[in-house]
Amino acid sequence: MYRIVAIDVRSRREGRDLRKVGFYDPRKNQTHLNVPAILYFLEKGAQPTGTVHDISKKARVLTEFRLNHEIQLN
Repeated sequence: MYRIVAIDVRSRREGRDLRKVGFYDPRKNQTHLNVPAILYFLEKGAQPTGTVHDISKKARVLTEFRLNHEIQLN
């Protein structure tokens, strides 16, 4: 099982999480994402890793982020 967390890039890799935003269990094929928290960090400029990007894409989180971002720009 993998935890999906937001961290400050300026802290060490093993540093404290800013917030836990989900988990992924490949054995059980389960994913839980706190979409509002993920959108919040993306809006603040967070950059997901490749793996988190793929998981978020499958869950359509990135589509929701793009839609929200486009609405705010218009």
